[in-house]
Amino acid sequence: MATTLATTAELTQLPSTQTEVPVGPPPDIASQIDRIADQLAEFDEAEVRVSQPMNEELEKLWRQYKESPTQDARNRLVENYLPLVKYNGERIWARLPEGVELDDLVSAGVFGLMDAIDAFDLARGVKFETYCVPRIRGAMLDELRTMDWVPRLVRSKASKLQEATKRLEARLGRHPTELELAEQMQLPLDELEKMILEANAVNLISLNKKWYETDSYKDVREIDILEDKKGEDPTRRIQKNDLMRLVTKGLNRNERLIIILYYYEELTMKEIGATLDLSESRVSQMHSSIVQRLQLQLAKRRPEFGT
Repeated sequence: MATTLATTAELTQLPSTQTEVPVGPPPDIASQIDRIADQLAEFDEAEVRVSQPMNEELEKLWRQYKESPTQDARNRLVENYLPLVKYNGERIWARLPEGVELDDLVSAGVFGLMDAIDAFDLARGVKFETYCVPRIRGAMLDELRTMDWVPRLVRSKASKLQEATKRLEARLGRHPTELELAEQMQLPLDELEKMILEANAVNLISLNKKWYETDSYKDVREIDILEDKKGEDPTRRIQKNDLMRLVTKGLNRNERLIIILYYYEELTMKEIGATLDLSESRVSQMHSSIVQRLQLQLAKRRPEFGT
């Protein structure tokens, strides 16, 4: 089958059009689909000139499949034109923001290729490459549309809001107020507030998106730089333990337990007394005595703490 790949092999040898995507929040995919389709359509005529007529073996396979459609024959046709799917997938993928997987586009393109194989009519005398490319691209663009969870109407409103904001910023030299935006867009204030609320829900950032590239084998992702506010700072724990050792140094067992249970375990004087088999008043008396002694000790070491 090496000779049957002449058409698609020439396509895959064309220079790569992949570009580096700038770091930052990715723009929405839906707003770019029509633009991408228009750009790719400009190259259709050149691709038709690159394609070559079917050879005898491939034409025989086509006639065999059309006369008696079998899974094996269709798989062989899919394998033959698979480089064409990958080529178109790479061209679309190069124009997309970061976060879209090339394999997802190729998988969608394969389904478009299979539909084209089933619907192709040999009697029309049209080259299959010319017929299948729009179907492959259409399947990929449909897949991109399904990735966007926001309705297109909401996307359209968000784009209009963004355009109006930019026009007012250019004219006023500052960020416009909601009243100025409502006047610019000729909308009631409550409807504008609803539109702003919907537009704020449009922007999502993938946690797997690269934050920046490093020289190591692993790139830094968004999720790697997010602060875990529920996580405990290990330095704070060390400082807390050091302070506890400093405070309890020189105290006997009961005095140390009173400090630890009261300030670290947050027990009441009554609970501490029940634990140490002491009365509440005795615990309170010991606590006051311990605090006075600690204040005198720490006062001598105040310069060490920078106070």
